[in-house]
Amino acid sequence: MQLIYHGHSCVQVVHDGTSLIIDPFLTPPGFKTSLADVRVQYILLTHGHFDHTADAIALAKQNNATVVATHELATYLAWQGVQTSGLNIGGSIRLPFGRVKMTQAFHSSSYIIESDQKIVYAGMPGRYILEMGGKTLYHAGDTGLFSDLKLIGERHAIDVACLPIGDTFTMGPEDAVVAAQWVRAKCVIPIHYNTFPAIQQDADAFVRQLAAAGVQGKVLKPGETWEL
Repeated sequence: MQLIYHGHSCVQVVHDGTSLIIDPFLTPPGFKTSLADVRVQYILLTHGHFDHTADAIALAKQNNATVVATHELATYLAWQGVQTSGLNIGGSIRLPFGRVKMTQAFHSSSYIIESDQKIVYAGMPGRYILEMGGKTLYHAGDTGLFSDLKLIGERHAIDVACLPIGDTFTMGPEDAVVAAQWVRAKCVIPIHYNTFPAIQQDADAFVRQLAAAGVQGKVLKPGETWEL
């Protein structure tokens, strides 16, 4: 399995001819990936906020890709002319490459239409457990720390966990270290930081905090690839 970090919370996973991307937001300054260069068959959205969905419609139409999202968000995006597959908290779907399960996150979720000053309810926010190529990836989306994270580690053998560390809108580094211990991942990758001033964090310092807690961490720069 090949993992490509595009920045913010956007992670692409490639294995054996299948390519999928989680929370596509590829356009901020300093990000290395051009939207036109991304080839995927599936797009997974954790929730409706713009910094997780901004490029989803364009990417789906460009690739004729299927968007997997919570039922409300999937319905809204289907109205925009893209192919979708809806699910909800606790549910899972089997796709040709493996299995995708959505679990709960503690956050909010909406699709904001700036031109109309309108906020569309986008269902419950979620997180994904992705089984693909004999590996299990956990993408926590946007969430605060809550004790049910322990269930992830108890019920799943997580190879790599992508955890937000930005603070302000999600848990910060301190809470993310606790979350890392609870999910029991073999390796933790920090996400959702440094894109905006409000979420500036030192990812290397976070990895050192993980090491002090006995957890392996890895910092990926935007555009960097890692083979699991």
